[in-house]
Amino acid sequence: MGNRADDEGTDVEIYRKPLTDTVHADTPTGAPEQLLALLDRLGFERKTVSPAGTAGPTYAWHEAPSHLSEDEKKRLATRAVPPLLAAGYVVHIPDYLFDQAAYLSAADELRTQRAAPATASPAPAARPRRTRG
Repeated sequence: MGNRADDEGTDVEIYRKPLTDTVHADTPTGAPEQLLALLDRLGFERKTVSPAGTAGPTYAWHEAPSHLSEDEKKRLATRAVPPLLAAGYVVHIPDYLFDQAAYLSAADELRTQRAAPATASPAPAARPRRTRG
């Protein structure tokens, strides 16, 4: 049982499952836990299927929450792209799921978050000096 990310050679393959409104974020078989955890944090729900018995791997994939509207799923999928790219992953998202405004907003938020630690930490306070006298 392969998956779409295995077939496409990407780290994350985002797509709408044919004949459904389910938006998947597939990762290659055996993807690192840090990638799976990042998709969890980005709002996707992790799903798993274990084989009957002890033979074979457990398959994991992510889906946009089913209670979201089609537009919300599209925004969720698009907003996931900048953090995934920033983490060094190869991502594919088709045009029909790409929302340019959501992408630009997520990319801007990511830049702001990355800049914040450098500007948010104030210089250490100077210690008062004792003078002799």
